[in-house]
Amino acid sequence: MSTTSRRAVLGAALAGAAGAAVGLPAIPAHAASWQLKWQPSASSDGLGAFETVEDDRADSHPAGHPHIFATGNNWRFNVHTVDRDTSTDRQRQEVTGLRNGSGSDYLKWNQGQTWRVTYSMYIPSSLKATTTFTHIMQMKQPGSGTSPIVVQSLRRVNGKQTIELKLAIDDILVGRTDLDPLHDTWTDVDFQIKVGNGSAGSVRWILKSGGATVIDASKTGVDTFLADRVRPKWGIYRSLGDASGSLQDTYLLLTNLRGYQQV
Repeated sequence: MSTTSRRAVLGAALAGAAGAAVGLPAIPAHAASWQLKWQPSASSDGLGAFETVEDDRADSHPAGHPHIFATGNNWRFNVHTVDRDTSTDRQRQEVTGLRNGSGSDYLKWNQGQTWRVTYSMYIPSSLKATTTFTHIMQMKQPGSGTSPIVVQSLRRVNGKQTIELKLAIDDILVGRTDLDPLHDTWTDVDFQIKVGNGSAGSVRWILKSGGATVIDASKTGVDTFLADRVRPKWGIYRSLGDASGSLQDTYLLLTNLRGYQQV
């Protein structure tokens, strides 16, 4: 075979190999998954499951102490009409953060990370939606006087009781559904957040009752970061400015709290 012929055969073989390589399926990228980071038990961890406990910070109702405590497999948050926070126009009985073990070992939700919390909540009919704010979950920047980033709230809309999720920074409604069917029963919550500044954040909010999805709402390209980090809060934080006559002694139960990070 001449030199020219050998070159032609080699060139054809290389071209065929290149074509075969192009036709190979691409190697799939690593799929993101949820890694369990926090799995407290009310019966064994008690209030040690949380970074901080805000139980009647103003000591306004000593006879009601403790307002926040573990009972069986549940965490219970009591609020009485006489309770007052340090700002006397509102009431606050809340816990913050995700603590693992003792000391300062708590999880920090930093910018660029994606986190998820799941849990079940029992909202009695005595815990009503109000015309002003009644928050039962918040995402905030830690520190005194910081503004909320995300709020899960019980709000009256045109006289109707609803539960909603809002992005507080830009007052964006993520989703809203009727509260009445969720009273006096257990509701499963699945909340996911990508911590991002400006338009780099996202949230997803899912409520299920009796195994059926009540709402599945999400927002992308939103602001979910102020400074430092994001820290979740649970409990009852409500204004005394309600105009619907809905304020009464009440409580909230939480159980099966889980925290996950996307990796």
